[in-house]
Formats: sequence, C-alpha cells, structure tokens
Amino acid sequence: FEQFCINYVNEKLQQIFIELTLKAEQEEYVEEGIKWKPIDYFNNKIVCDLIESKSPPGVMCILDDVCATLHAQSGGADDTLIQKMNAAVGDHKHYNGSSRSFIIHHYAGKVTYESAGFCDRNRDVLFQDIIQLMQASNVEFIRTMFPEVFSSEKKGRPTTASMEIRTQSKRLVDTLMLCTPHYVRCIKPNETKKPRDWDDSRVKHQVEYLGLKENIRVRRAGFAFRRVFDKFIKRYAILTSETWPHWRGSPREGVIHLLKHSNLDPDQYQLGKTKVFIKAPESLFLLEEMRERKFDHYAVIIQKAFKKFNAHKYYLRLKQEACDILHNKKERRRYSLNRNFVGDYIGFQDNSGLRALIPKREKCLFADTVEKFDRRFKVTKRDLLLTAKHIYLVGREIVKKGPEKGQIKEVVKRKIELAQLSAISLSPRQDDMFVLHVSGEYDSLLRSAFKTEFLTIITKRFKDKSQKDLTLNFTNSIEFTVKKEGFQAAGVRIVKFSVGSSDVSVLKPTGKVLNVSIGNGLPKDSRPSAARNIMSGGGRRGQTPVSKSHNQRQRSDSNISKHLSGHQHPSLPAGGARHISRSFTENQLQDVNVTTDPGVAGMERKRSKKPAPGAGRPRPRPPKPVCTPAIGTCRALYPYDAQETDELSFNEGDIIEILVQDAGGWWKGRFNRHEGLFPANYIEEI
Repeated sequence: FEQFCINYVNEKLQQIFIELTLKAEQEEYVEEGIKWKPIDYFNNKIVCDLIESKSPPGVMCILDDVCATLHAQSGGADDTLIQKMNAAVGDHKHYNGSSRSFIIHHYAGKVTYESAGFCDRNRDVLFQDIIQLMQASNVEFIRTMFPEVFSSEKKGRPTTASMEIRTQSKRLVDTLMLCTPHYVRCIKPNETKKPRDWDDSRVKHQVEYLGLKENIRVRRAGFAFRRVFDKFIKRYAILTSETWPHWRGSPREGVIHLLKHSNLDPDQYQLGKTKVFIKAPESLFLLEEMRERKFDHYAVIIQKAFKKFNAHKYYLRLKQEACDILHNKKERRRYSLNRNFVGDYIGFQDNSGLRALIPKREKCLFADTVEKFDRRFKVTKRDLLLTAKHIYLVGREIVKKGPEKGQIKEVVKRKIELAQLSAISLSPRQDDMFVLHVSGEYDSLLRSAFKTEFLTIITKRFKDKSQKDLTLNFTNSIEFTVKKEGFQAAGVRIVKFSVGSSDVSVLKPTGKVLNVSIGNGLPKDSRPSAARNIMSGGGRRGQTPVSKSHNQRQRSDSNISKHLSGHQHPSLPAGGARHISRSFTENQLQDVNVTTDPGVAGMERKRSKKPAPGAGRPRPRPPKPVCTPAIGTCRALYPYDAQETDELSFNEGDIIEILVQDAGGWWKGRFNRHEGLFPANYIEEI
C-alpha cells in the first residue's frame, strides 16, 4: 500500500512535468499562430484518473468505499476490494486484475500490487472524538502530539490514508503550478554502486520513463528562444540607428526590421501574435554577439572622445608652459605663437624603420625632421626623436654588404641621454636654431621649426629624471664644441645673431663663425591668444585671419603652395618614408588640430628661400666625373626634396635620366648634371 501511494505521487509529478514542458509548449505555439507540426507524446493523465478519479470511481475511491462499508471487519475485505475494482475498472487498458493482486500500467512501467493488507493500512482508526479527548488533556506534551484542527460543523466518516495522500498531493501540485520549476534529471547507471559500471537496459528504461525522449523531440522541433515584441526591441534596439534609442513604429515592424538587419534566414524565426520565436541557439548567439560588438564600438567612441579631450587639455597646458619658458627671453614668430602642438610631425607610428630603433618600453614624445650643422656649417637632415630617457638623431645610410646591399636603412647617428644634457642655448631672436650641450661630449647645432614644443617637453622630462631644472641660455653669441673628424681635432664654433631685414634667417659662414641675421619678431612678452584656441564641445576651431599680402606671397611660389594645399604623394619605399613629415599640412591635420597660417615663417620652414651656398662665393670647379651611360629617362610625377646628400631633388614634370634600376624601390639617376638616388614610385618611365 505504501509503494502504491509513492507511485501515485510520482505519477502526479510526472503529469506536472508534461503540463509545463510538453503540453504548455505546444499550446503556446497554437495560441501564437506559429506553424507547427504537433509531436505525439504519452500523457499520463489517464493513469492519474485511474487512481484518483471520483466519477467514474478510481482505485482510491473504491478502496475508501470498501473500508467504510467493512470498517468493523478485517477478514475478506481485501478480496472484496479486488472484486469491486475488477468490476469498476477491469476494462481499463492501464489496469489488469486477478484474484489476489492487480497491475497498474504506470508511466514508468507495469507494477504489480498484492491486495493483502490494503484495507487495514488505508483505515484511519483514530476517530475525531479520541483526538479531541487527547487535545483536552492537562499534559502539554500530549496536546502537542495531536495538532489536528476539526470543524465543529463538519461531521462524517473519518478520513483515510488515501484521502490524506490525495489532499496533500493536490496541495503540492497547486503550489508547483504557481512557480516556474527547473528540472534536474538523475540517471542511475547501475545497481552495484560502483564506478565504470554501465547498465544499458536500465539507463534506457530511466530515459524512457523520465520523459526525456519526448521532451527532446519537442525542443528540437520547436523554438529555443521566444520573447515578447517590446522586450525583444528593448534588448536589441542598439543594433540599428532606426531602433535606437526609440522605435517609432509598431512593435511587430520593429522586430522584423531588426531581424532583417541581422541577416537571419527566414526559416530561423517566426513571428507570433505577441512574441518572436527563434529556432536555433546559434541565431540567438549571433544577435548577442552583434549587440556586444555595438557596445564595444560605442565604448571606443567614448574613449576616443575622452582621449581627444584629454590630449587637447594636455597640449593647451604645454602651450602655456612653453610660453612661460620663453616669456621675456626670446622673440616669437608671428604665425607660430598660436600654433597647436602635435608631437609627431614625421609619421613615427607609421614608420616601422624608425620604431625599430627605439626600445619598446620607450615612448616617443616628440618627432620632427631637423637640420644638423657640422663643423663646416654644412646642413644635413636628421630625424629628431625624443623619449623620456634619450634624444635620438636618425639618419640614413646605404647598406654596402649582405642581402640588403644597396638599400637605404635608418640608423641612429647619435644617441644622447637626457641626464648628460648640461644646457640648451638659443638666441633671443625669432630664429629656429638651438644648441644641445652635452657633458663630456661634443655639442649639436640644430634647427627645427617646432623648437618651442621640443623645449617644453624636454625641460619637463629632464626635471622628472634628474630632479633639477634644465639650463636654458639666451644669447646673441653661442659657442659650441664640434666632433673630432679624422685628423681634424675637436674645436669650438660660434654662432652670432644679428638684426636683419627679413623674417627669413640668412646664414653667412665665415671660418669658424656662422653669422645669422633675421628681422625682429613679436615682442618677448607676447602670449598666445585664448580666443584662438580650439573651442570645446566639438564646434568649429578658431583660425587666425590671413592678410591679403600674405596670400599673395603664398601664391608667388607655385611649388610650395601646391605642396601646402594638400598635394598627395605616394608612400616612399622602405627605408625612405620621410615625406610623411612634409605631408602634415593644414587640410590633413583638420581631424586632430588646426594650426594658424604658416606665413613667412612657414615658408622658411619649408625652405622655400635659401641663402646662397658659400655666402655667394663661387665654388671650386670639381673634377670631371666619369659619365655613366643612361639606360632610359623618366618624368617626375611629384616633387621630392632630398633627405641625404646622395639623393636628388626635383619638381613635378622634371625629366630624369635613369642610370640604375633597383628592386628595392630606390633608383639611381642623373638630373642637372648631378647623380643620386630617388624614389621609383615618384616617377613614370618615358
């Protein structure tokens, strides 16, 4: 009898499982109007009705009736129970009766029950009047053993065990139906309770009576995900601009728009009356991945905006620090006072050759193409790289040995530790020249159009590293030591500055002295105009007005004006990507900064006007070179300024004789009786 009651409760729990997983699943598809092929499954409600039904009477009702009729008799009650069950439910397909037992076809299989003792165990011999008598006892312990509550109005036969089981199971079912239960199905692999022992027949039997096969069939044929239209749009609205932040159409149209934008196959989803159903989990994973990517995309936009704002504040602070460094000490150029700081003027991050010369842990803070003066005041172009620890002067050399023979490579010509700097000397004029004084070594005379930004950064880094201020000397006469070269000993050179008549500096070397004359610039106490700074909030950037006469001066030099107007050059071959520094023009820098008009000072930076070589003295006649026969000619597509002494400079349209063609991208040619290297992608063969 006890096993009969346990199996009845299990049957009720199985019925809940079917109602919540199989039946409710398919009924939802029908209610939403989803195209669906019903899946056949066994509903055990018929077995539950066989046990608990009142009309027609089930097994428990017949058992209660027999116990009530023969309550005073014990003998023969079980036989009477079998006879009445055979007569009432004998023709039921899930019931088989015999003379002393009966069989019920449960969901988990057939179970045989012996009728002996059924009636005795079902009777509740403890009547209400006895319970009430015990509750009236003066002993508290006895009263606590009888907690039952009886209604004084309700009178009738005493309850039975089967009646209590039915009442409690009904209460359990009602409670579970109010929840959303999740099931954990346990499979018992063997009866030996040993590892690695697998009984196939027993496992298959459990899978079958647990209803796993039917559940999997329904899930496979159904839809893995369903969501109300409004909630679906709210979660995935970020995928399109039409749905974000608000969808203005009907929810159904919004769902259709999102699914089409996600390129889901039409057979992977269906739209019901109020919900969208997605079949495969992979389709849902695709939507979630697209959603996460959108969030990542907008997070990057926010980061970029913050970094731009932060960098703008940093460069504004640098400009103020630069003004403090040069205030009342050096004249300022008219068109560079309000210039915004960029930091990288040669495309350092895009040049792998330059990046390979600096250790990975050293961040490049400033990069520019400068002019270096040697002991004879001869000019050579170098790349000036400033990090938190060192100053690098980078040049280019032709590889003479190995598989890369003939190619041009970047090499570090000089490396200076910041701690070795003893001082930096400048003139009080508006020129761009400065001297790096190095303790225990020779000095370097350089010229850079962005000297103010360089000074600002290097003074700050020098103080961070050495905990003292870098000495800055402002004088009209600068002495510096030069490097020992061959049999020529190290010596001292002097640069003297005087007032000239032009904003372009004029250089006149005389022996060991370089005379530099330049006109007066802005007063030494000049400061940047706050109105010309970049406005916050993403608005238009302030620009300095340019006079008509200045525009005329710009148009006077066709090559430079064409170069400054954004003339695009192709990238140089490996080892010579130096044009990047000159391609940072106003139009190309609009996304990161807006500089004021370069003016005459800018013309000087581009070296549009150069002093006569050798101070106007005729150069000695060189020995007659051996003429190399040309193998062809080519026409220049773009202007090019030589970066080294062994390169050719030319303008667009010039005709160059080809002497040697090299697969490395740098050819040797002759132009205006000069031989040198030039980039092959700057020309076209004739």
